[in-house]
Amino acid sequence: MLKFIFMMIFMIPLVLNKKNYWIMQFLFFLMSFIFMFMGSFNFMFKNISYFLGCDLLSFGLILLSFWICSLMLMASDSIYKTNYYCNFFMFIILLLLLFLVLTFSSMNLFMFYVFFEMSLIPTLILIMGWGYQPERLQAGIYLLFYTLFASLPMLMSIFYYYKNFNSLDMFFMIYNINNYLIYLLMIFAFLVKMPMYLVHLWLPKAHVEAPISGSMILAGIMLKLGGYGLLRVMNLFLFISKNINLMFIVLSLVGGLLVSLICIRQTDMKMLIAYSSVAHMSMVIGGLFVLNMWGFCGSYMMMIAHGLCSSGMFCLANISYERISSRNLFLNKGMINMLPSLSLWWFLLSSSNMAAPPSLNLIGEISLLNSMISWSYLLMIILMLMSFFSAVYSLYLYSYSQHGKIYSGSYSYNMNYLREFLLLMLHWLPLNLLFMKSELLFMIM
Repeated sequence: MLKFIFMMIFMIPLVLNKKNYWIMQFLFFLMSFIFMFMGSFNFMFKNISYFLGCDLLSFGLILLSFWICSLMLMASDSIYKTNYYCNFFMFIILLLLLFLVLTFSSMNLFMFYVFFEMSLIPTLILIMGWGYQPERLQAGIYLLFYTLFASLPMLMSIFYYYKNFNSLDMFFMIYNINNYLIYLLMIFAFLVKMPMYLVHLWLPKAHVEAPISGSMILAGIMLKLGGYGLLRVMNLFLFISKNINLMFIVLSLVGGLLVSLICIRQTDMKMLIAYSSVAHMSMVIGGLFVLNMWGFCGSYMMMIAHGLCSSGMFCLANISYERISSRNLFLNKGMINMLPSLSLWWFLLSSSNMAAPPSLNLIGEISLLNSMISWSYLLMIILMLMSFFSAVYSLYLYSYSQHGKIYSGSYSYNMNYLREFLLLMLHWLPLNLLFMKSELLFMIM
């Protein structure tokens, strides 16, 4: 793992020259492919160096981080063209990728916590520095304080574990803790990061104010930090969590249903996609907390699928925003007349968002439905409604933006660039090709 860390550190001088923008992107893709062929396809830690290592759980998420960061540079062409602090922007993305790779490959719980918190800072700078409206300051404060409010209790619980068991190495975390308070303190930070319903308000705010790169990293990776943390620490609390998890499952699923209903009455494209993220993550929380094999694998799969799908949806919304200078669905109408070739990508990504085959979302959702219904038949009703409304808001977004009368104020705009089609294809293709190799994602336990 150390070779990737060094490669990223030695890429820092490249950010000094704006001309290196596409070289940086090429190197990010190069790292993605090198890492892909180093694959770690079982639950044992491989590529161990110091406190860093990689098992299958880390492998998928680190690869997703490399991939999304490469695509972030591709999507942020306007920053390159206008030279709006372009060098600093490249540096922030490089720093963010470095912290994310360190977070996912840490084998020590305390080091994981340190990098988990450090990844917040570049994201905050992205939102506050390159966001669109003045409200971005408020969104940044929301993001910062929601996360920090939950993270100090988690640090206390990590110290408690170290005091009692003298090790924070994830491979040796086999002791069960019978303390309800420590359990709540440990998982609260992850639930805020996911985010769970009731502590989700920072997410739509941050998404709406963030630039396209900020939205992509938030949807693609930052929400997965919470799920990854839960997958790692859940085996410490197997005995006590089965008494208390009912509360979280019901809260998440009811919240997911309410959020799905909120999605249907959104007029801002970005807000709709951000709220749909909360609905998807509530399914992931439900699957994780039933503590069975289907749930663990399904939630991991759903996280990978959602990272690619949601990021692609934000790219689409941004392409419309760059043309019409508005994200409002009342103004973004009849796009099939203006940009017919883009309409196909809207359809493909909207259908993936509602878990239609052959997307990876489908397998993830089937696994999660399996896990939760095997735990309690009563959840069938709420899960059925969630799946139905997921299709409703995805089709609502697609049909409202593509059909209807063209807004008379939109006269002159560019046609699509090849770069944008490549960007969308690199989101959609892995999402649907992974369907063929989905057995890999069932090997995490």
